[in-house]
Amino acid sequence: MRSTGIRRTLVALGVGALTLTACGSNDDEAAGGKTRITVNCMPPKSAKVDRQFFEEDVAAFEKKNPDIDVVPHDAFPCQDPKTFDAKLAGGQMEDVFYTYFTDARHVVDIGQAADLTPYVKELKSYDTIQQQLRDIYTVDGKVYGIPRTGYSMGLIYNRELFEKAGLDPDRPPTTWDGVRDAAKRIAALGDGTVGYADYSAQNQGGWHFTAELYSQGGDVVSADGKKATVDTPEGRAVLQTLHDMRWKDESMGSKQLLVINDVQQMMGAGKLGMYLAAPDNIPILVKEKGAEYENIALAPMPGGEGTLIGGDGYMFDKNASPEQIRAGLKWLDHMFLTPGDGFLGDYARAKKNDAPVGLPEPRLFTGAADTKDQQVKKANANVPVENYQSFLDGSRQLEMKIEPPHAQQLYSVLDGVVSAVLTKEDADIDRLLKDASGKIDGILARS
Repeated sequence: MRSTGIRRTLVALGVGALTLTACGSNDDEAAGGKTRITVNCMPPKSAKVDRQFFEEDVAAFEKKNPDIDVVPHDAFPCQDPKTFDAKLAGGQMEDVFYTYFTDARHVVDIGQAADLTPYVKELKSYDTIQQQLRDIYTVDGKVYGIPRTGYSMGLIYNRELFEKAGLDPDRPPTTWDGVRDAAKRIAALGDGTVGYADYSAQNQGGWHFTAELYSQGGDVVSADGKKATVDTPEGRAVLQTLHDMRWKDESMGSKQLLVINDVQQMMGAGKLGMYLAAPDNIPILVKEKGAEYENIALAPMPGGEGTLIGGDGYMFDKNASPEQIRAGLKWLDHMFLTPGDGFLGDYARAKKNDAPVGLPEPRLFTGAADTKDQQVKKANANVPVENYQSFLDGSRQLEMKIEPPHAQQLYSVLDGVVSAVLTKEDADIDRLLKDASGKIDGILARS
C-alpha cells in the first residue's frame, strides 16, 4: 500500500503520478555500438513539467555518457500489480525496472532479478545510502536492487484546530492516550469537527492497522513469515483504542468506512484534527483539498515503538548483460542518487517551478552525502519546515518496519476487523482477532 496510492514517488517535484511498464530490450547493442538500456517510470505526458525534467536529465546523461543509449518507457502506474508478474515471466520487463520495497524478495524468489553484487561497487552513491534501505534489496548476502526513495508514516494534524481546542500545536501528542485526549478536545469544538479519522475500506484499513500495530511494538506476521501475530496484546490495544475513540469519546465522527480521499477532504476543509499519513499527503492537502501549508503539521507516529515505512527502487532484468547493468547503475547515479541534483534532488529547479521543497521525507543518504543534500534542500525550501521538525526528530527514535509479506491479501483480512470495530459498538475484539489470525495463517501457508 502506498501512502497516497501511486502518488508517492515524485511528490518532491510536485508530480501527481508517475509510471510505467513496457518491454525490455533483448539486444543490448544500440546503433553505433552503444549499450542500450530500457528503463521505466518516466512521468506520463500529462505531467508536463516532470516529463520535461525527466527528458532533460536523460539527455544530460547521454551527453555525459555517449556510449549509452537510454530508452525510457512511460505508462500508468509505474508498476501495475495485476500485470507485474506476467511481464516478468514473459520477458516483457525493462532492463532496469521500478519496484516497491515489498516486491524485492518476491522478484528474487521467482528468479527474475539480476545479481548486482559484482557490479555494485561501480555505483558511486551506493555506500552513502542508508543501510536499512540497502538491506531491503539484499537477499542472502547478494544485492539485487537499488533503493531510490522512502517514506515513513506519521501523524498529520491541523494546527488551527489544535489552538482552538486549547492544545499546543508545537507539542503534538506522542502517545495514543495523548491522541485520544486531543481528539476528544477537538471534537468538542462541534460544527461537524472530527478529532481523529482512520481508514477502514479498500484494504486501507488493514494498512493503517499494520502501522498502528507497529507503533505499539507489535507485528502482523512472525519473523519467519509463517504465522500471524495479530492476536496479541498489541493487536487488542490498537482495536480497543479505535473502539473507545469511536464509541465512548465520539471523537471519530459517525461516518465510517472511509478511504484516503475522504480523510484528505476532511482535513483540507478544516474539519479534521488528526490522521495517520506520510509527508507526501501535505502538498495534496494544499494543492487539491484547500488546506494551507502554514496550518498543516506532521508529528512522529504515536506510541514510540515503531512506524511503517515504504518506498521504491530499481531492479535489473535477469537477462541484462554486464554492459547493461553497468550502464543502468550509472543512470541511477545520475538520475536519482546524486545529492542535491538529478530528477529527485534538483531542489532549485523544483522551487523555480513552484513544487514543494522542504517536506520531511526520510533521508536516503548518510554522512557527507546527506549533509550536502540537506543543505541544498534547506537553501531552496518553500514550505514551513518548522511544522515538521517534531516528525524529523521523533522518527529517528522509532523502529522502521516495511509492510508485511503478501501485504494486500493480509490488508483485506484486516480491513474487516477495523471496519467492524468502527461500525459495530458491540464488536467482539477477541473474536475478530482470532478469526483474522486464522485467515492470515491460511494465506501464509499457501504462499
